[in-house]
Amino acid sequence: MGAYAAEKQRQLDIRYLKMARIWAGNSYCVRRQVGALIVKDKMIISDGYNGTPSGFENICEDDMGQTKPYVLHAEANAITKVAKSANNCDGATLYITASPCIECAKLIIQAGIKRVVYCEEYRSNEGLQLLQRVGIECVYIDIEA
Repeated sequence: MGAYAAEKQRQLDIRYLKMARIWAGNSYCVRRQVGALIVKDKMIISDGYNGTPSGFENICEDDMGQTKPYVLHAEANAITKVAKSANNCDGATLYITASPCIECAKLIIQAGIKRVVYCEEYRSNEGLQLLQRVGIECVYIDIEA
C-alpha cells in the first residue's frame, strides 16, 4: 500500500472509529459503553453495542455495580446481527472502541473478520494476542490525538 492509500485508509479508520464511539452511546451500561461497526466492501454491514440480550431489562450492572454475566459485548452483538442477515463477515474489518476480550476474539476469528481497529485498550490483551496469532491485523488508533 502506497503512502497516499495508507493515509486514506487511516482517515477512513478514524471516521469509522468515531462512528463506533457515537454508537456506543446507545448502550445502557454504566461502567463502560462500547460500540462496534463491521465494514465490508466499503459498506457498514453491522453494528453493535454492549448490553443485555433481547428480551432482558436494559440494566447491565447488578446492585454491587458489577457487570451481569449475561451482558453481551459490542462485537458479539455486531457479529450475531450479521448471522441473522443474508450477509457474512468474510474479509471484513471490525471497528471497536475497546480491544476485544479473548471470548470475542474467538468469535472474530470464526466469523472470518480479517482486520480489527480499536481506540481503547481492554483490561487484558489476551484477545489481541489470539487474533495476532492467527494473522488478523490489529490496529490501535488514538482518535483523540
